[in-house]
Amino acid sequence: MSTVTGCSAYFAFPVVQYSPTMDKILEALVSSSHPQNVKRAIVKKVMEAAEKEVTEEQCQALYHLTTRLILQGEDVFQRQIGFQVQEAYARYHRDEFARFFSKEFVLSLLQQGYGSLDHRDPAILDFIHSSLRLLISCPAVLELAPLLQTEVLRIICERPEPATCAKLATILTDFSQCIPREKAGVLFCQQLVRTFAYFHCPASEERELREYVTQVSRVSALLQVIWKAEPTTLLPSLQEVFSIISSTDPSFEPSIALASLVQHIPLQMITVLIKSLTTDQNVKDASMTQALCRMIDWLSWPLANHVDTWVIALLKGLAAVQKFTILIDVTLLKIEQVFNRLWYPIVRQGALVVLSHMLLSFQHSPEAFHLVVPHIVPLVKSLKNDGLPNSKTFLLQFAELIHCMMYQYSGFPDLYDSILESIKELPKPSEEKIKFVLNQSAWTSQSNSFASGLLKITGKSETGKTGLVNLGNTCYMNSILQILFMATDFRRHVMSLQLNGSNTLMKKLQLLFAFLAHTQRAAYSPRSFLDVSRPTWFSAGSQQDCSEYLRFLLDRLHEEEKALSALQMASPKPEPATTSPETLHNAVSPPISDVPSHPDPAAAQGETGTLVERMFGGRLSTAIRCLQCHSLSEKEEPFTDLSLAFCPSMSQPRGPTNEHKSSSTLGPCQGAVNGGSEASEGPVKEGAASGMERPMVEPTISVPDLVDYFLAPEILENENCYFCECCASLQRAEKAMRVVAAPEYLILTLLRFSYDATCHVRRKILDNVGIPLHMSLPLHQHSSSSSSNVAASSSSESPDSCENLAKKLKPSQKEEGIAESRMKSKKNNSDLQKLSVPYVLSSVVMHSGMSSDSGHYYSYGRNVSSDDGCVAQTSPKSLDNSSQSESSTAPQEETGRADPKSADWFLFNDSRVTFTNFQSLQNVTSRFPKDTAYVLIYRKQEVSGEASNSGPVVNGARLSGEPPLQKELMDAITKDNKLFLQEQELNARTRALQATSASCSFRPNGSDDNEPPGSCGPSGGGGGGGFNTISRLVF
Repeated sequence: MSTVTGCSAYFAFPVVQYSPTMDKILEALVSSSHPQNVKRAIVKKVMEAAEKEVTEEQCQALYHLTTRLILQGEDVFQRQIGFQVQEAYARYHRDEFARFFSKEFVLSLLQQGYGSLDHRDPAILDFIHSSLRLLISCPAVLELAPLLQTEVLRIICERPEPATCAKLATILTDFSQCIPREKAGVLFCQQLVRTFAYFHCPASEERELREYVTQVSRVSALLQVIWKAEPTTLLPSLQEVFSIISSTDPSFEPSIALASLVQHIPLQMITVLIKSLTTDQNVKDASMTQALCRMIDWLSWPLANHVDTWVIALLKGLAAVQKFTILIDVTLLKIEQVFNRLWYPIVRQGALVVLSHMLLSFQHSPEAFHLVVPHIVPLVKSLKNDGLPNSKTFLLQFAELIHCMMYQYSGFPDLYDSILESIKELPKPSEEKIKFVLNQSAWTSQSNSFASGLLKITGKSETGKTGLVNLGNTCYMNSILQILFMATDFRRHVMSLQLNGSNTLMKKLQLLFAFLAHTQRAAYSPRSFLDVSRPTWFSAGSQQDCSEYLRFLLDRLHEEEKALSALQMASPKPEPATTSPETLHNAVSPPISDVPSHPDPAAAQGETGTLVERMFGGRLSTAIRCLQCHSLSEKEEPFTDLSLAFCPSMSQPRGPTNEHKSSSTLGPCQGAVNGGSEASEGPVKEGAASGMERPMVEPTISVPDLVDYFLAPEILENENCYFCECCASLQRAEKAMRVVAAPEYLILTLLRFSYDATCHVRRKILDNVGIPLHMSLPLHQHSSSSSSNVAASSSSESPDSCENLAKKLKPSQKEEGIAESRMKSKKNNSDLQKLSVPYVLSSVVMHSGMSSDSGHYYSYGRNVSSDDGCVAQTSPKSLDNSSQSESSTAPQEETGRADPKSADWFLFNDSRVTFTNFQSLQNVTSRFPKDTAYVLIYRKQEVSGEASNSGPVVNGARLSGEPPLQKELMDAITKDNKLFLQEQELNARTRALQATSASCSFRPNGSDDNEPPGSCGPSGGGGGGGFNTISRLVF
């Protein structure tokens, strides 16, 4: 009888006795040709026999047999039988199995393998794992732990494959006592991290890829267990990660499997870790660049959470320490790769977060955005059609990003047309939101939480506005340039001009405006503009009058455009490179058919006049009426600003109580119109000399009062009598000035400086003048003129309106009526229609100081266009030839509470720009008596329902927003922004090197941080050296 037959007969008996040859019989059974069901039945009997007593020798023989079947079985059946039998006998004979599974045997398996099986084979680890499970509650496991701690460290140092590491991770997860401890534990974690770097996956099939990801996730989970149990191992592990990804060895490329570790790093460690990395002087730029690139590569890992968080944290950390070269290089190298990750839904959201940050922060050049522009439309189409539930939300976020970038880098219609078409049905963010996002995202706006006091960024302030560097008593120029820049419609017209290749003053102004809008510097140096715009009689380094500079600048721009127009007419075919006035006009002027009619023929200059005329030009009519014959002499002249003198009795109601009071006690003159100084031609008004230095705490007069005083009729008498041609003699006359064409921007200069001939000193009138947010300018136009964009209110002329408010110095004569002349005068007056033009405050220049030949200028401003605060057509009412202020009847508006935009104010103080509000502007003189309003700009408001004539026209379309930035300007800004980032980086590195050996205080906003608004520095209103300059009148 054969062995197998005998074995079968033996197990047929009800009582089974173990035979000494059982291991031989079992071996013969599993290798026989009997059906598997027969074999299984016999194996079952063998397993049941494990409950009986078995000798040590028999157990050892059976364990050896089952081990051989498990590790070297010819097929799955043999290996399965080996596991089943070994498990059955180890359960009932655990001590014998513990002696079998000895240290020597385990060490032999791990170092030499088993038979032909290599020691690195995952089957070895599976066997050890299953054997440890059989001994889970036995002391033998604790005896094996030290051996296994040493061996697992050795195995990891051999850089096993992911499958082997996954098996090992499973063992250590189930038997944590086998994990290396203390110093060995730190070394184990570091080596396990380094092993991750070798986890490359050559597989291409989905099943293999899934298996690979599962293996990597199992190993990373082991590290998480160790980091939680032994926190001291975390930081060395992360240092090893950085060491790996920062390697510049070209022959070694670490696996992106390292990304699976990121999700297990506590997020609260971000600040500490990023600060440690970005401020470590031992980390070279090449290493940091490599590390950042590889972290961005991790976005491709499908199951890694928080990779985007860490990538952005490192980007912000590098920006905070001003390592802009790294940011530029990495962004340009990786931006397309990050964009391509948007095609894969499993990693799409994290990739969008990183892409948004990289694009929005890369604001010095459109290069990064333009790299991804060709890929935007295909992605949008795919998102619209893929049918995934999250695609719609994702598309909204993506479209908002694209709108922000196209706003930042406008002027490329050939690139953006197809993009706009593809996202036209998606909502567009507001301009305010876009500006906020861009301002918060710039590298120079990043949080400084990672940087020390010496490494604070000197980028733009939180306002997003750019200051102007004081080049030595140039605050007069800086304050004027800032208020012109804040004149929104004027700025848009200037920026829309096509001036490529020209070298005109307007081109210089356009370039300056472009830098104020788009530079990343906290303050821009206007050196080149100062050189070409400073009047020849202005001494370099001396304090000058900002009002005089403003007039000179506008006049230069006006005359320059007129000269170009003359050249254009003289030369029918100008060279393409030269700036033609036709180009200049077409860029800012609408077609004649699109222009609404003007209130009077003089205002028709809006169609043909220069840009300065269209924006700031108005017209004044001066009428002198002889009080003897009532003949009338009228003369019209243009103006760009009104110079408003102070009346000695401004605190009283408008107009003196005694109109025949001699004016000999008053000052000599009234402010000039569009002129240089108070000492201009003709008799003018001036404030009384007495009490000029004593400021009023609360304003008792307002800007409308000064306008009324300027426009009030005057009696020419005594030494200032008028020579009447009709009477052929000197006669007492009445002189009146009227505004007959209202400018788009009304510039008002308060004549605060005068010369006291008695004391031979220059004095400043420190009266606190109330500044209304809204006011109305009286306008007189001929009744035959067309309607205008003003709030009209007809009225009859009041006899009292002709009362004398400024007595003149000519001898008076008796009045004799002449009927003809009187009728002619009445006819002329009846032809005039009186209107009220509404204006809203745009900006104010303040002068700080006690003297006219020194001090400091700064300005308040806000963006106001013609469309802001549109007013409804007013009903006809009486107009008494006086300007009107809403604040006079609504005091709450003086503090800005009535206007929702009254808080959107900025304070420009040379290089420093801060947020402020209208209430601060109104109260500044009360708080700082030497700081007084000097130049004000009001913007004319459009009447609701009527067309606007203010926005620039480009390609036949009127722009309501900022015009696109032209390529020549963008190139200049891009070049300077890159230079600025390099300067910042170099300065940061220099300061960091000096930080260990020197201590210093750093004031990023200059020396005027803690001074009053009107301070030039610690000395207050000294004008930065203005007291040392040649004495001159600041007119």
